[in-house]
Amino acid sequence: MFRAPNQDHLHRIVVLNTKGGCGKTTLATNVASFYALRGPPPTLVDYDPHGFSMRWLDKRPANRPLIRGIAAYEQPVQIPGRADVRVQPDTSTVIADLPANIDFNDLYLHVHDADSILIPVLPSEIDIFSASRFIAELLLDVGLDRRNRRIAIVANRVRRNTRSCQTLLRFLTSLKIPMIAVLRDSQSYVQAAAQGIGIFEMPSYKVRHDIEPMNAIVDWLDQWHMRRLDTVSAPGFEHVPGAEVLTPVQQRDSVHRH
Repeated sequence: MFRAPNQDHLHRIVVLNTKGGCGKTTLATNVASFYALRGPPPTLVDYDPHGFSMRWLDKRPANRPLIRGIAAYEQPVQIPGRADVRVQPDTSTVIADLPANIDFNDLYLHVHDADSILIPVLPSEIDIFSASRFIAELLLDVGLDRRNRRIAIVANRVRRNTRSCQTLLRFLTSLKIPMIAVLRDSQSYVQAAAQGIGIFEMPSYKVRHDIEPMNAIVDWLDQWHMRRLDTVSAPGFEHVPGAEVLTPVQQRDSVHRH
């Protein structure tokens, strides 16, 4: 969970999928790159012990706009299911890159703490099957309500006009969860990652086909505050300032104590 002095104006973005190799770090780093260019400096939080986001940040040239990095996987967890991360006062955007093998309690806390949730999905039968089970878990076990519009899917490494692409698009349409962008299978992301930058920072003539879908992602993310207001004002939703989110284990223990 993220903590900041100006909590009400902190945009908490979580990039997740329990299937490895789907492009979570690519998505997280490119989103961070955009917000760095726009300012103020965003914070990129890496929860994955592999540290791919932090490796990308280590490569980032000193003359590029600042992105603060936190290797959350190195921080001790005081209470099971809780890993509080404190960010700098000038940070208004936090991007969390979560690991594939995330603990259920940690997943629960991150989902309920997030303002925007991005799920990258690859166009393969295995990835589609895995994504369907994972999204079902989010909706049924974690209790994510898709009506609050905090969750969106990004189709990643897609080659258009292929059978796998059509299968993916049909699957995503059936979920009634918005697919906000289709990222093509492009070397631009590979080249950007090798330099510690995002495609927004590459020469425009090299990424002209990649910028539009990334802009679509940012446009959706920028609606976060309106989504939060809609959720707070929704009938039957009671917002209690300062209220803590409990994991399923903590909820169970609380019931037993009473």
